[in-house]
Amino acid sequence: MSAGGSGSARGGPRVLVVGGGLSGLGAAQRLCRHQAFPHVRLLEATARAGGRICSRAHCGGVVEMGAHWIHGPSKGNPVFQLALEYGLLGEKEMSEENQLIEVGGHPGLPSVSYSSSGKIVSLDLVTDMANLFYTLLDQTREFLHVAETPIPSVGQFLKREIARHAAEWEGDEETKRLKLAVLKNFFNLECSVSGTHSMDLVALGPFGEYAMLPGLDCTFPEGYEGLTDCVMTSLSKDILLFNRPVKTIHWNGSFQEENLPGQTFPVRVECEDGEQFLADHVIVTVPLGVLKEKQDSLFQPPLPLPKVEAIRKIGFGTNNKIFLEFEEPFWEADCQQIELVWEDTSPLVDAASDLKDTWFQKLIGFLVLPPFETGHVLCGFIAGQESEFMETLSDEEVLSSLTQVLRRMTGNPQLPAPKGVLRSKWHSAPYTRGSYSYVAVGSTGEDVDLLAEPLPADSPSPQVLFAGEATHRTFYSTTHGALLSGWREADRLIGLYDPESQQHKPKL
Repeated sequence: MSAGGSGSARGGPRVLVVGGGLSGLGAAQRLCRHQAFPHVRLLEATARAGGRICSRAHCGGVVEMGAHWIHGPSKGNPVFQLALEYGLLGEKEMSEENQLIEVGGHPGLPSVSYSSSGKIVSLDLVTDMANLFYTLLDQTREFLHVAETPIPSVGQFLKREIARHAAEWEGDEETKRLKLAVLKNFFNLECSVSGTHSMDLVALGPFGEYAMLPGLDCTFPEGYEGLTDCVMTSLSKDILLFNRPVKTIHWNGSFQEENLPGQTFPVRVECEDGEQFLADHVIVTVPLGVLKEKQDSLFQPPLPLPKVEAIRKIGFGTNNKIFLEFEEPFWEADCQQIELVWEDTSPLVDAASDLKDTWFQKLIGFLVLPPFETGHVLCGFIAGQESEFMETLSDEEVLSSLTQVLRRMTGNPQLPAPKGVLRSKWHSAPYTRGSYSYVAVGSTGEDVDLLAEPLPADSPSPQVLFAGEATHRTFYSTTHGALLSGWREADRLIGLYDPESQQHKPKL
């Protein structure tokens, strides 16, 4: 009998994977490629695979409702390598030159910045404020190995340092206010990057633990979902079961099937429609937002208190996209990114306001997407509570608000309204409940590791394993973190049933 225990007596262990995002698909694919795992099933709550990778046909092209870029597309990025293997990237994305570019994880500068008074903000001023903001943001990484940080959050550190710099600025008051307004936009941008409502919620000490890979962020010409489609196609059709939302994962039990008398399984997974699956192991890859909402009912017996606390403490926020479709572009042909600056805002002032009147001020601006067959499309990003409020509005309300914003910003009250709007709603989606994780004030990287620990604790044969972007200590919030975490848990089981195959594997 192998180290895996009773599974080998039945011709290999039964493994269930809960969640058909990249993490779950990656785990299932890795297990299915190993001869020790002939009994793998993946339960997906919805009618499609991919999870937070979600490409949609729009205006004769493809837009990304979820994951947008390969962050750090280079040899050390497994998503990039998989995309190469499947032939999903263009020549530019595959070029050696592209892979060697170091951007430090910072987005590019806008092509044009519009202010709320209808004027174009000087690109020199925007560049100066970007240099200040990202210099300070890079300094936050220096607190990683400090025993005790002088201040709890990234946001508080940035604001303290900006206040020091602002006190030394020369020139007129109007320019100083404009500089602060531009900096406020960079805060909003960083909220989108970090998937948080406010940088005041992001812990300063562990912030530098997030690892950035070299390479200029790139996209999939035919859509990110091409990647998950390729992984899905590599699996036997009977492995993936759709429309199977899980109600309860019973573990640490002794469950029997009628047609297998005398054999027991430690895990029973019960779906919302009453269907049940028995298994030796279950890999749980659901988003942290779902764990936060459903952990009390999802696991029986309940999770141990340390894991419950880790789930509570790690941050999980919302970053949504709003796509606006235009008959004709109002922007220049070479414009790639539009920034929106609200002149009466400042990162140094917490303005309490009614979301219905100000939600759109959290919108950082728009990416100009390549021209589509039937329209010109802008992709806006908005994070936090304003983003969640936006989900409660109708398409007509969003379209009306953003039409007024663009007319005000461009100084053109006759600017034609967009002819259509499409948007993501990740917070209200029942099987995601947000976008991605961050290390919140009060938590550390150790909580991420704790979330990843299998159950029962210290057992030679884990029954419940955990994967997903929120379980990767240095690549949380990314698709490559999700994929690596799925591989990690698959390898954990492979090492259990075939220890020799794991001896020479690199550490993930």
